[in-house]
Amino acid sequence: MIASVSVLYNQLVFPGQPAHLKFPIIKLKPSALQCGLHRKRHSTIITAASSSFVGSGAEYSEPFPTTQKKKARRIVGIDQDELVDPKLLADSDSCFCEFEGLQLHHKICDPESESQDSLHDDATSDSSLLKEKLKFPLILLHGFGASLFSWKTVMKRLAKVSGSKVLSFDRPAFGLTSRIDNPSNHTPSSKDAKPLNPYSMAFSILATLYFIDFLTSEKAILVGHSAGCLVAAETYFKAPERVAAMILVAPAIIAPSTSSKKVKANNQQESSNSDNPKTPFSNLLNIVSNFSRFILNLFKGMVNMVNSLYKKALSAFLRSHIAVMLVRMVIDKFGISAIKNAWYDASKVTDSVLEAYTRPLRTKGWDRALVEFTAEMLNTSVSESTPPLTERLNEISCPVLIITGDSDRLVPSWNAVRLSQAIPGSRLEVIKNCGHLPHEEKPHEFLTIVDNFLTIAFRRIESQPLQQAI
Repeated sequence: MIASVSVLYNQLVFPGQPAHLKFPIIKLKPSALQCGLHRKRHSTIITAASSSFVGSGAEYSEPFPTTQKKKARRIVGIDQDELVDPKLLADSDSCFCEFEGLQLHHKICDPESESQDSLHDDATSDSSLLKEKLKFPLILLHGFGASLFSWKTVMKRLAKVSGSKVLSFDRPAFGLTSRIDNPSNHTPSSKDAKPLNPYSMAFSILATLYFIDFLTSEKAILVGHSAGCLVAAETYFKAPERVAAMILVAPAIIAPSTSSKKVKANNQQESSNSDNPKTPFSNLLNIVSNFSRFILNLFKGMVNMVNSLYKKALSAFLRSHIAVMLVRMVIDKFGISAIKNAWYDASKVTDSVLEAYTRPLRTKGWDRALVEFTAEMLNTSVSESTPPLTERLNEISCPVLIITGDSDRLVPSWNAVRLSQAIPGSRLEVIKNCGHLPHEEKPHEFLTIVDNFLTIAFRRIESQPLQQAI
């Protein structure tokens, strides 16, 4: 009634103007019954809304997780939380044998079985055309960070070319050979043997000699690649009567800067000078010279002591957990690029090659083994009482072939040239447009060079060209 009177008054006083209604504000308090109904209706709406997002309660009875799942550790794309035993990654032709408590992964190619498999091949069906069979097997030694896969392209062909068995094995810390957690406390299988670190050079030498016996042979031809050449050379000095010849591919052996001939010439010159009659001036000169040598030797001794302490400290650091983490980071960041950098033409590095090189990263304990291998390598250089390998190269008397690529970015070809000058009677071959892996990148040229070397070194009867055998 109040509203109708107000509207009528406005229309009379202000004709033609819109009517403005003003209502009194009245606050009403809801009853208890209305509050109960409102709360019930509100809870029903919330329940319906939540069910529309998460489904029925029977289907999702657990609450949402408050924390996300831990991100898996990956190195070059390999999940490090799912590492397995090396034997589970082996090929169908892989073999394992126990040596001093380790399972050594190896493969063997027999020329007789290979010829049986290729009877339908016209080029190799007539075995009478093959060259004279060698009396000695070949043992292939891979380089640092590699495995016996490195020899896959040429292994069977070497067996056909040589007519002898060819064996390759994964050195401890690499490939699919088993790892151990505490190498310093490793006890060998034989009770009389002294504890020997399986990641040491001495262990690799014994493993090489073991495989010579394994092939029931008195001698073997050692074929080393990169750091595997160190194992071949040290095996020769350990047992020269067991090594028939050596083939050093991209050898990671530091060649001496001066040849032994120059050293001998200097010694002869000094001896001839000593025969000259002495004068007071020459006596004074000898005193000064001897004092200078004494000071120089003292200085060298101090440098060697500091160097030894540095290497021991570095070796201790390498065995720490921080070093293991650094190794993982380096391999994850630079592993693939390092493999490609070893080739002259990186476009030839296929996915299958990368998979084979990174397969050992799926094995348990690969990172710790790699660190232990590096630390033991430093310890050996410190504690070894024998002269450095560089000073003993001129003592090698067996046939030696050195093969290098002209574009090797890891071990320059000029080092191979110096090495050939330091080893008496050695033969040097340089493959053009080739990197650090001649046997993988240029297999045909590699096999041709090896075949010619074996023919000359062992005076084999040549009855057919190599390309028909490969």
